[in-house]
Amino acid sequence: MTRSDLVAELAARFDQFTQRDAEYAVKTILDAVGDALVRGHRIEIRGFGSFSVSHRQPRLGRNPRTGEAVHVPSKRVPHFKPGKALRQTVDGTTQLHQNP
Repeated sequence: MTRSDLVAELAARFDQFTQRDAEYAVKTILDAVGDALVRGHRIEIRGFGSFSVSHRQPRLGRNPRTGEAVHVPSKRVPHFKPGKALRQTVDGTTQLHQNP
């Protein structure tokens, strides 16, 4: 599912949202998640999962083409851990709740 698919789904499910409203809502949520991760915060959405920032230590890597040793600097990377309800839904053991 792409971002535009998500916007279309949101607009289709809620008649009171125009396409523009749904696009604004999706953009606002994704921006808020991104901003919180940049600040190093953890985001937890109950029943869905949690987003956090992991720190990767610097390491010595290899250039796959030449085999030459390359220094890979430390970095912060986003990490997603699915919640129990999402894992069970994907596994097919439970259903997600649908809004009327």
